[in-house]
Amino acid sequence: MATAVSFTEADLRQAAGERSFGRGLGYLTAVGDLEIGPDEVTATVYGTDDYAVVLDLAGGGLSGGCSCPYGQDGFFCKHLVAVGLTVLRLGEALPARRAAAAAKAGALDAWLAGLSREDLLAVVRDQIAEDPGFRHRLELRAAASGPDPGAIGDRVAELLDASRTSRYGYLEYDDAHAYAGQVGEVAEVLGGLIDGGHAAAAAGAARQALGTVVAALAMADDSSGSIGASAAELIGVHARACAAAQADPVELGGWLARFALGDGQTLGGFDAGAYSEALGERGAAEYRRLITAAWQGNPSGFYEKYLMEEVLRAAGDVDALIASYAADLLPSGYTHLRIAQELDAAGRPGDALAWAERGMREAAGAADSRLVDYLAARYAAAGALSRALALRNHAFDADRSLASYRALREAARAAGHWEEVREVALARLRADATGPRDRARAWWYRDGGPVWVSALIDDGDIAAAWDAAAVAASDGQWLTLADLVSEDRPADALAVYLRAIEPLRSTTGDAAYQQAAALLAKIQDCHRRLGTMPEFTAYLAWLRADQKRKRNLIKLLDQRGLRP
Repeated sequence: MATAVSFTEADLRQAAGERSFGRGLGYLTAVGDLEIGPDEVTATVYGTDDYAVVLDLAGGGLSGGCSCPYGQDGFFCKHLVAVGLTVLRLGEALPARRAAAAAKAGALDAWLAGLSREDLLAVVRDQIAEDPGFRHRLELRAAASGPDPGAIGDRVAELLDASRTSRYGYLEYDDAHAYAGQVGEVAEVLGGLIDGGHAAAAAGAARQALGTVVAALAMADDSSGSIGASAAELIGVHARACAAAQADPVELGGWLARFALGDGQTLGGFDAGAYSEALGERGAAEYRRLITAAWQGNPSGFYEKYLMEEVLRAAGDVDALIASYAADLLPSGYTHLRIAQELDAAGRPGDALAWAERGMREAAGAADSRLVDYLAARYAAAGALSRALALRNHAFDADRSLASYRALREAARAAGHWEEVREVALARLRADATGPRDRARAWWYRDGGPVWVSALIDDGDIAAAWDAAAVAASDGQWLTLADLVSEDRPADALAVYLRAIEPLRSTTGDAAYQQAAALLAKIQDCHRRLGTMPEFTAYLAWLRADQKRKRNLIKLLDQRGLRP
C-alpha cells in the first residue's frame, strides 16, 4: 500500500477550477476533525454550515466527496480543496500517519478475529445499548430472517421514523443523507427477503415503507436528492416483490395510480414503468383507466398531464401523445420542440421538422434556444447552410447574447459568410452598448457586461476588445482583458489591476481577501515583467501597513509569499 499522496497542488487547481481553488484557500483555517486513514482522509470544514469531506487517497486520480450542495452535485468543491491542501501541508509527516492508520486498522481486525463468540456478542450488545440506530438496523435484519417475515413491517416503520433521525423535528441537509442511508438499508433487506422466498411479506413492507418515506420527504431538506434516489431504489424493490408474489394486478394498478396522483408527486417524476411485469395487461389497463380519468377531470393539471403523457408514450400512441401536447402550446416554441422530439423517436422526421418550423413561426418574441438549436442542426445536417444561417440571424436579432453570437458565428463560418455577418453583428452589439441604457439594459447585464466586448474577446480580437472596453465595459471584462494582455502589455494590465484592487481596501470578508491576494500576485507579475520590482515592494509594504487590522488578509498574503 502506497503511503505518499498521488496528487499535487496543481492537480487540486485543475480538479476544482480557478474559482473553487481560490475560495478553498480561504478555508484552510476552517478544516477540523482531520482523520488520516490508510486509503482516505475525512474532515469537517466549518463555516456558515459544517460540511463533511472525504478525500480518496487510494485511487490513481484525484477524487472525493463533500456534503455541501456543490459537492453533492458531483463537483470538486472549495471544501475538498481546503482539505487537500491541508493534507499536502502535512509534508513528510503524512506517510507515517497513513502507515499508523493502517496499523491501527489491522490491529482492530486482528483483535476482532481473536475474540470468542461470547466476547464478540458482548461487544455487539454494548454497541446496541449505546446506539439506537444500530439496534434498529439489527432488529430489521433479525425480523427478515426470523420465523415470521410478516413482522418486518413494524421494524421498517421504526427504522424509517424520521423523528428518530431529525434533530429539530425537521430533516436538515445532513440529516437527509443519514436518512437516505436507512432507506437504502431497508431496500437491501427487503431485496434479500424476496430472494429468500418471502416476496409477499417484502411487498407489504415495501408499500408501508414508501408511505413512511413520502411523509419524511415532506419534512426534509432533500436538495441533494439523496432521499429521492433511495426512494427510487425502494420502488424498484417493491415492483420486484409484487411481480414475484404475483400480486393482484388490478388492485396493484389501482394502488399505483392513486400513489402516482397522490404521494408519488412528492418523489418527482414517478415512473410506473418499473411495475410493467407485475401489472400485466389487466393491471396496466386499470392504471391507464384511472390516470386517464384524472387527466380528463383536470386537463390543465401539470402532474395529471405528465402522467397521461407517460401512459400514452408507454402505449406507443404517438398521435394521442402529440394531441395532448398540442392542447397547451407554450408561446416560446418549447412544446413544439417536444412534439418534434417525440416524432423523431417514432421515426417520423418529416412531421418532426414541420412541427419545429411551426414553433419558430408561432413563437412570441425570442424562440426557445433549444428549438433554435434543433432546427439549425436539422438544416445543417441536410446541407441547407443558408437556412441555418438565416435562422441564427433571426435568433440573434431577438436575443443578442454571447451564446447567440457564438451560434451565429458557427453557422456563418459553415456557410462561408462570416466576415460580412460579423461586421453587421458587431455593429448591432456596439449600438446596444453605446445606446440609451434603457434600450441596452438587457444586453448589458446578460453576460457580465456589454456583449460587444465579450464577443470581441471570444473572437480573439483582443486589440479591438481593448478599444471597445474604453467605450463601455464592466469591471469583470477589464480584468479578463488585463489577464489576456499582461504578458505583452504589462503596463496596461498593471493599471487595470491597481484600479480593481482599490475598492477592496474598504471591504472585509474572506472572498474580498482572496480577490485582493490574487490581484496582488498579478500586480507582482506585471512589475516583474516591467523590471520595476522595487516599486512593487514599496507598494506592497504600504498596502500591508494600510490593511494591518485585517489579520486574515495579512495571513493569506503571508501564505502566498506576498511579503515586502
